[in-house]
Amino acid sequence: MTRIDFYVLQDSAPGNRFTLACRLIEKAWQKGHRVLICTQDEEQTRHMDRLLWTHRDQSFIPHALLGKSDSHLNPVLITDSDDADEEHDVLINLCQQIPPFFSRFERVIECVDKEETQRAASRERFRFYRDRGYPLDTHQIS
Repeated sequence: MTRIDFYVLQDSAPGNRFTLACRLIEKAWQKGHRVLICTQDEEQTRHMDRLLWTHRDQSFIPHALLGKSDSHLNPVLITDSDDADEEHDVLINLCQQIPPFFSRFERVIECVDKEETQRAASRERFRFYRDRGYPLDTHQIS
């Protein structure tokens, strides 16, 4: 069964859910996981693409847009569509809604920042997962 982890930025924490996602993506990639980042729209997809190029001066996270390059050569993929291709390892959800393909993944990471509308949407997603019996963990990030 898919494991769900909510990473919640505390009010005093720097950054937002996108920079938090970069940190978590880098950690997952370094551990050998394949990561799919699901964004709300094309604008967020471009934003994440740029962030992954500039996240840290001394690091590089190999990534591509899903459907724009060979997905087998890129361990980190970004999409704003309802297609997850053949990915089944780690899903980073940056959408307001739960992607329809989430249960194909071993692990789903929900990034929550300080913006109240995002927090409210994340509470809805949390209830959805909880009510269906998915194993949940919450991590407070300061």
